[in-house]
Amino acid sequence: MLAVDIGGTKLAAGLVSSDGVVLEARAAATPGDRVFDVLRELVLPLAGRATVCGVGCGGPMASGGEEVSPLNIPAWRRFPLRRSLAEVTGLPVFVDNDAKALALGEGWVGAARGQRDYIGMVVSTGVGGGIVLEGRLLDGASGNAGHIGHVVVEPDGRACACGGRGCLEAEASGTAIAAMTGAPAASAGPSVVERTGRLVGRGVASVCNLLDLRLAVVAGSVALGFGEPFFAAAQAELDRLCRLDFSLGARILPGGLGADGPLVGAAAVALRSLPST
Repeated sequence: MLAVDIGGTKLAAGLVSSDGVVLEARAAATPGDRVFDVLRELVLPLAGRATVCGVGCGGPMASGGEEVSPLNIPAWRRFPLRRSLAEVTGLPVFVDNDAKALALGEGWVGAARGQRDYIGMVVSTGVGGGIVLEGRLLDGASGNAGHIGHVVVEPDGRACACGGRGCLEAEASGTAIAAMTGAPAASAGPSVVERTGRLVGRGVASVCNLLDLRLAVVAGSVALGFGEPFFAAAQAELDRLCRLDFSLGARILPGGLGADGPLVGAAAVALRSLPST
């Protein structure tokens, strides 16, 4: 399978086996413009060795990725991603939100394997999520279900690119941390790491209480880069706020796929979309 991951910081393409192993990968920084030109250069050398293409892309988007408008890629507004990739690769192309893709990947071969109810999250340049209930990924009317990045965690907080204020993405993403501190998220001190984890735990608690969940799997460069102190702060907030009988004991775990997560998730999008045999 050809797997494509489109983020605000990095573009990646790779070949992924039917058992979820990344066989080959290529990546490039996301440019300010000419985004599809760079993406084309990544996918063309790989497309001839695949029979299907799965894509994870930042949202929001129209159903099926027919048009995408990632908040972290200003050059793309209503960009016809699925059709454009199909024309370039000659393959059947299936597109979904990158965080929903990650949720599929973690349930396929990652930290949520064997679980029927969980949320998968990305805390990176932006913040996104995908929700699996009773073994089924939730899509919503236009494919954008699970967008936890726009749950409000700080009332009247920072302005968000979505137009709201105090969204988790506006307070805890890599972009937000850099804007607040004047330095990349990787340079953040202990107080920023603790606050970021606490806010992510706050957002996750709302989802657990709303949807009868007890598991969140969190990946992305910020979450995994911050490591144990981030997850400890998130778990402490989860313990404080998940007090209902059905959410008590909810857990937040690091994603199990590491750096391969985005491409494995994109492959899982293709796998989900293929006809059952």
